[in-house]
Amino acid sequence: MVQRAIYVSIRISAPMERVWQLTQDPALHARWDVRFSRITPTTPLAGGGTRFVYERRLPGCTITGTGTTIGERERPDGTRTSALRFDSDSRLSPLGAGRGYWRYRPDGDSVVFSTGYDYTSNWDRALDLIVRPLIGWATAWSFDRLRIWAETGTPPERWPLRSVLRFWCAQRPRAARCGGRPANRRVMEDAPNTLHELVQP
Repeated sequence: MVQRAIYVSIRISAPMERVWQLTQDPALHARWDVRFSRITPTTPLAGGGTRFVYERRLPGCTITGTGTTIGERERPDGTRTSALRFDSDSRLSPLGAGRGYWRYRPDGDSVVFSTGYDYTSNWDRALDLIVRPLIGWATAWSFDRLRIWAETGTPPERWPLRSVLRFWCAQRPRAARCGGRPANRRVMEDAPNTLHELVQP
């Protein structure tokens, strides 16, 4: 994993339980996250967590993959985390094996929701130099789509991907509302311990 890991964060003015629900329920997750069309849990993992399969439908093809995930709902510092490992052997998928995490940090009446993840590319390095920033943009755009749903109740289907072209609409999801790199540390150094213990897909 020689390329730079992806990091995105956003402040969501909604209760922690609401953000947790919209992100941890696979059916709800697939509705706001443009990177997925469907996420289906398969079998539980020993010690907690679950295996899952995912797909992303594109015109003329469907990219599929597998993953494992585990969440921490109660931590001494009041935060929550979710760890993830994923893989896809589809030649159409730019993402191969990868790992990542979500962090939920309470901040007053809001939640700072952040992710960090990295992956090996199924394509050559030159193509990944183009694809990786696009994957980061898609993550950030999806996070703002999630924010709108959590804060206003407006379902994500109100904002299809083509809504990025509605420049006249200030309420549309925008990747620019998300934050950038974590301060004074590398992205994957902020991963929870559960990621290191999580089995491969």
